[in-house]
Amino acid sequence: QVQLVESGGGLVQAGGSLTVSCAASGSFFSINTMGWYRQAQGKQRELVATITRGGSTNYADSVQGRFTISRDNAKNTVYLQMNNLKPEDTAVYYCYAYERRMYWGQGTQVIVSS
Repeated sequence: QVQLVESGGGLVQAGGSLTVSCAASGSFFSINTMGWYRQAQGKQRELVATITRGGSTNYADSVQGRFTISRDNAKNTVYLQMNNLKPEDTAVYYCYAYERRMYWGQGTQVIVSS
């Protein structure tokens, strides 16, 4: 079992930066893939970024060059550094971990004002 707890969401002006983090706990040996999805109001959940235990990353086209995903394997924590935020980045951001199955965090709200 894996429990995920996110933190760091909030309100920021367009062009600003914000970092969200997600800490994993529970009974597991290691988690291969962690990442972030987001869901804007009235829209489907979409993949934002992923990172493997070895550090390989993948980004959605909409955030490429603005967002950076990283992880601290010793702390079982994944981070999403978001720069040059746009109002269309407003969403609930969900952390996930894949360890034989998908696990989800509770979500953290990010609001970008214009």
